[in-house]
Amino acid sequence: MSQTNETMRQNVVTGNKAGIRVKTIAFVGLMGGVSAVLMLFRFPIPFMPPFMSFDLSGVMEMLGGFMFGPMAAFCIIVVKILLQLVIQGSFSLGTGELQGIILSSCYVLPAIFIYHRNKTKKTAAAGMAVSTVLVAIVAVLTNLYMIIPFYVNLFGMTMDDIIAMCTAVNPAMKDAMTMALFGIVPFNLIKYGATSILTFLLYKRLSRFIKGIIEK
Repeated sequence: MSQTNETMRQNVVTGNKAGIRVKTIAFVGLMGGVSAVLMLFRFPIPFMPPFMSFDLSGVMEMLGGFMFGPMAAFCIIVVKILLQLVIQGSFSLGTGELQGIILSSCYVLPAIFIYHRNKTKKTAAAGMAVSTVLVAIVAVLTNLYMIIPFYVNLFGMTMDDIIAMCTAVNPAMKDAMTMALFGIVPFNLIKYGATSILTFLLYKRLSRFIKGIIEK
């Protein structure tokens, strides 16, 4: 009799774990979908490079990573990019989407690894601060050595044409170096800094709500 009860208990535990796993996968997919929708509301920032746009899609990626771990965060990023391709297509033959995966991963993954070593508000804030600085640096490299050269070749432009576009909105951007210092870096610090602040404000409330649904 006791052996039967133990078997039944194990079956219930196994069933609960399977149910939690399914609900987690569903929420990861949902977060990827919300992230893709947030991408639709992107807009340029005054005095910043006109080819860069602000959005808050990283909030879902960071929230998902904090709740479910780095693999879930990466899945949210991939779902977002795939849905974006379905909804809008690619304007850069995949290079913009590749940059999106690189920048999102550089932003989300370090913060998640730092946070999951010691789950406190301080480590969450520290992780996102580190990630914000890191992604700003990586954005300089991906823009100067991947995205901009691609567009220059694709549309028959020159680097001077790109710089002229930036100078028109901000006279301080006169060459590649000043475009990086006064455009790419501050843009990404603003974008991912705002994303981090919003994530910090939302995380506890949303995580309790979502985990409460998953664990029912």
